[in-house]
Amino acid sequence: MTALEKYQRLEAAALWREGPQAQRRDVIISIGEATITIADLKDQPLTHWSIAALTRANPGALPALYHPDGDPEETLELAADESQMIDALEQLRSAVARRRPHRGRLRMSIIGGFAAGILALGLFWLPGALKGHALSVLPQVKRDEIGARLFAEVQGLTGAPCVTPGGTRALSLLSARVTPEGRRAPELHVVRSGLRESLHLPGNILILGRAVVEGYEDPEIPAGFVVAEMQRAQARDPMDRLLDEAGIGAVLRLLTTGSLAPETLSDHARSLLSAEPVDIGPAALLEGFQAAGIQSRPYAFARDITGETVLPLIEGDPYPSGAPEPVMRDADWLRLQAICGG
Repeated sequence: MTALEKYQRLEAAALWREGPQAQRRDVIISIGEATITIADLKDQPLTHWSIAALTRANPGALPALYHPDGDPEETLELAADESQMIDALEQLRSAVARRRPHRGRLRMSIIGGFAAGILALGLFWLPGALKGHALSVLPQVKRDEIGARLFAEVQGLTGAPCVTPGGTRALSLLSARVTPEGRRAPELHVVRSGLRESLHLPGNILILGRAVVEGYEDPEIPAGFVVAEMQRAQARDPMDRLLDEAGIGAVLRLLTTGSLAPETLSDHARSLLSAEPVDIGPAALLEGFQAAGIQSRPYAFARDITGETVLPLIEGDPYPSGAPEPVMRDADWLRLQAICGG
């Protein structure tokens, strides 16, 4: 450390004792760049002390008593009338102390950094990890149960699903017709209000709005809405969406109790009905239409009569000359269109 310039010409009388058996000697001390010089009365240097190692044995008391750090047996005593030198030494000691690394601060910094890391881990990694674990261990029977409870919440907003013997049978035929071999066919329902197009619930429950079956003349159009919704569910598990919106508390409750709170399901039902359908890329849609064995063109024009925004679905139709098998018989189509009372 470089001593303060204003102290470099400062001198003071003091009493120096080299060791516990030595006599105290009158000396003159002066401050240099990094040391205190202790000289006899003839100005002959006796020793040098490092300013950085200067320690005061009696802080605040007079006469001021100093010694080198680690060697309390060698002492330097300054009387009260040498207050200017005492003040200078104290200021220099304070300056040295400020520049030293503080172990406590370092320890706290390390602990603080570790705590911040743990907090970041909890905030950003843990929720996703817990949700992923919940999805991986949740059995299908529990998914079906949650889906049924969620459907009951949806019905509180849309009304009960439309049911007629012929229409319900037609829905089952449609579901089976568009489901690729080896996959579980969705449980299809049509609701009177509150839903414009379609949505998918956990438990493979797929709901269509009334307009989807009543507003078109071609059964391949509602079939296309079913295929698109199946592709959405394949791209993102409906249960994943539910838990993502519900938050970490709901995930923990599901893992520990196997159930979700009624308010969690009611909130999600409102969210599903108010949200716009998630956009799916044309490649994924065309893949779904190919697997379902139906044309993509009728669905494309139902989405955009001009065809401008759905051109890839029109040009990439996997069955441009028509589906290999009809979606359903005309009689079943008429029964489906009348499922909500015509």
